[in-house]
Amino acid sequence: MLLSDLKIRNLKPESKAYRVRDGEGLYLRVTPNGGKAWQIRYFFGDKERILSAGSYPRVSLQEARELRLRAKKLVDQNIDPCSEKRRERIEAHYRDRNTFRLVAEEWFEARQGDWTPRHARKIWHRLETYIFPDLGKRSIADVKPLDVLRVIQKLDARNATEMSRCQLSACRRIFKYAVVTGRIQYNPAADLECALRRHRVKHHPTLRAVEIGEFLRAFEKFDCQEVYKLGFEILILTALRTGELRYSKWSDIHFERQEWVVRAEVMKMKETHVVPLSSQALSALRRLELLTGDQEWLFPNVYQQKRPVISENFVNNIIRRIGYKDRIVGHGFRSMFSTVLNEHGFNRDAIERQLAHKERNQVRAAYNRAEYWEERRFIMQWWGDFLTAVRSGIQHGQIQIDAGGPRLLARFGRP
Repeated sequence: MLLSDLKIRNLKPESKAYRVRDGEGLYLRVTPNGGKAWQIRYFFGDKERILSAGSYPRVSLQEARELRLRAKKLVDQNIDPCSEKRRERIEAHYRDRNTFRLVAEEWFEARQGDWTPRHARKIWHRLETYIFPDLGKRSIADVKPLDVLRVIQKLDARNATEMSRCQLSACRRIFKYAVVTGRIQYNPAADLECALRRHRVKHHPTLRAVEIGEFLRAFEKFDCQEVYKLGFEILILTALRTGELRYSKWSDIHFERQEWVVRAEVMKMKETHVVPLSSQALSALRRLELLTGDQEWLFPNVYQQKRPVISENFVNNIIRRIGYKDRIVGHGFRSMFSTVLNEHGFNRDAIERQLAHKERNQVRAAYNRAEYWEERRFIMQWWGDFLTAVRSGIQHGQIQIDAGGPRLLARFGRP
């Protein structure tokens, strides 16, 4: 006779465990302490087996019957229900250990050696702020494209278009890592960019060529600590990124070769970059050497031990204090360098190589490194001379390159 909830509730414990049959292999086992547990008996490979199906009432009578039906279907497919249960348990355990956050942590550990410490901190902070609150505790195998899209669209809705695309890129790389490490079969963030608003590139504000002289004269009159003033001057003369300047050491400067070797771990692209030094840059570095030459860093931080070098804000603070806020930012000096040199007819590839911009074509990248060294030396000295000229009042339009190549017609007093 089939069981009912009333019959089950009325079953009393006895001195020994006993079983009550529901039918078609489903039993309820009653233990001496009053516990009631479902068992499913079946034959597989000519052997009788018993599958535990949970306790009553946590697993209801109806649910137990559905489990019995599922076990029967598995046997019909030549799958052992007990083995399948073990497999599902292992898979669930593995899935619980592979939450999005845990996989992201593993990916981050594998990749952070490719980034500067500051960039690594920024990536992790953004994941914790924007992604983990929604996806962090989810099994990475259960995250669907719509789940990722909803998270990214929250940023997009706040007009944080650039941030939304950065976070989509981070998610895409984490899911790609999960694919290649066997956690998931496909990348749910792979094709979501088409659902976001079009990103309009925001260029760093910079100065027009005709404004550079006035800016340099305003800076020359500005009074601040000599270390900061020299740092600002050297940044403009070398067209380095602010982080590359701040994290350079005196061991990177080679006065005899007139070169600055920016270490790979400091560079954005993680490749050593050599900067030819103009006479103006060498002069500024010699003056800086008198102030910090006994230290490891060019620009040591004497106020905070936690951070070895001066703040990244020093450049923009100077810009603000000389009255050029919103007209140029620290990174804008690199744009200014590129614009002026391109306007004066220098080789675009040599300029890009000097700025350490990544060349996507690897063959062409190797060619650029091999071919443009002497031209880059000339470029950097020309740039130093150009800045000297416009600061002294020579008009931008008076500075020309002859038709035969990058030869400065007026060398501003240089032979």
